[in-house]
Amino acid sequence: MTARSTSAILQLDESLQPPLYAKRGIVLVRGEGAWLYDSDGQRYLDLMSNYGVNILGHAHPRVTAAIVAQASRLLSCHQSFASDVRAAFLEKLLAVAPHGLSRAFLSNSGAEAVEAALKFAWAVTGRRKVVAAKRGYHGRTLGALAATGEPKYRQPFLAVLPEVVHVPYGDAAALAEAVDNDTAAVILEPVQGEGGIYPAEPGYLAEVRRITREAGALLVLDEVQSAFRTGAWFACEHAGVSPDLLCVAKGLANGVPIGATLMTEDVALALPAGVHGSTFGGNPLACAAGLATLETLEDDRLIPGAAELGLYFRQQLLALGHPLVRDVRGIGLMLGLDLKVRSTPVLKALQERGVLALPAGTTVVRLLPPLILSRDEVDLAVARIAQALDAVRER
Repeated sequence: MTARSTSAILQLDESLQPPLYAKRGIVLVRGEGAWLYDSDGQRYLDLMSNYGVNILGHAHPRVTAAIVAQASRLLSCHQSFASDVRAAFLEKLLAVAPHGLSRAFLSNSGAEAVEAALKFAWAVTGRRKVVAAKRGYHGRTLGALAATGEPKYRQPFLAVLPEVVHVPYGDAAALAEAVDNDTAAVILEPVQGEGGIYPAEPGYLAEVRRITREAGALLVLDEVQSAFRTGAWFACEHAGVSPDLLCVAKGLANGVPIGATLMTEDVALALPAGVHGSTFGGNPLACAAGLATLETLEDDRLIPGAAELGLYFRQQLLALGHPLVRDVRGIGLMLGLDLKVRSTPVLKALQERGVLALPAGTTVVRLLPPLILSRDEVDLAVARIAQALDAVRER
């Protein structure tokens, strides 16, 4: 590959793709642990982990070794054939899943996992209506997009979207009023991510579980972003709730594209043969990376570690007492810094100081760091966040 300047790479990147993304103006070329490096040698503390994907950080040796070993054996294997590594991965994933989830459909992304869950709910119940939450985010394929709460994403496609009713998140009474005998499924995030980092209030998910059971509707929980990083394998476990269908992706294989739709035995056995499929879903490479990721999360005790480090991170952010900060929300290493100003200038100031973070809505700085983050790196992050807030305040 011919070496190119940073400016040439940026120009090519922008000119050869449709203008769908807000570009950051840097070229990332490698990563190590919780750090990323650009083409000019600048390093950045990664507090976004590619929207929550690199849960073990970058170039993790155990995941890398699994990928290299599997790439030398077999890359693809359609799910009409059995696969040794796929079987081992599924066994491990379902062993840590919430109670009652005993089977999984494998795909390639979070949106695909959600799309499959909705199709399965329609197929099993024979109903079409879906109830979702305002501020919710479930992806941008057509079924997932219909469930996504933000109108700006849905507006261009309203004429072709399935029927979805959106109710306020956390309002069980509003949800109960919306759920009826035509409802196939209720889909919710146990922690709303894109919407601003809003964990479900105590008792809410249990009440939703009761409402769906009484109506004969299925409960779909979208844990694409929240899985593994809240101090439990799945965020719904904090509420003691098990859904009929659960969607997971992002951190599941530490950067290799994968999605999984977990389901109960009843849902699985009610699905018509051939109702859904995926050519690349469940490929051996992704399954090998996923198995290594899950084993590392367990062996290195990173799930309870996320609870401990996340609490420390949140406490340190609150201790800043910064006048631009309205609140610090979240659970484990899924945190949101709610500001009294727009988040974009703060994110830019952070990037200038070698820290990468995300927006969530217009005023929230979203923090989804790798679970391998150290306490020293948290302290550095808090110091840089304070500097960025000061810089924005002084403008």
